[in-house]
Amino acid sequence: MDTELIVSLVKESLGFRSNVRDAYLTPLVEGVVRELEEEKGLVLDGANPYHVQFVVDYSAWRYKSRDEPGATPRHLQYRLHNLIIKSAGAGT
Repeated sequence: MDTELIVSLVKESLGFRSNVRDAYLTPLVEGVVRELEEEKGLVLDGANPYHVQFVVDYSAWRYKSRDEPGATPRHLQYRLHNLIIKSAGAGT
């Protein structure tokens, strides 16, 4: 995955115009990608806009909810489950 692209899209999603938060957002995005690949078992494709958009949305949610307790929003859970199911189906 292109981390720079993802970070720039996360910044757009959050309405950030400067690079001030890049030092925080870059490792956050890298952590999300690593979590999805290593913990969830997904094979992310940087050329797949659905994968890219999910990483952007999940990273933006992580940023916005960093100080708030609570579960992952249903729309992200639903999309993650679909990615996991599709990934498992592709392996057979």
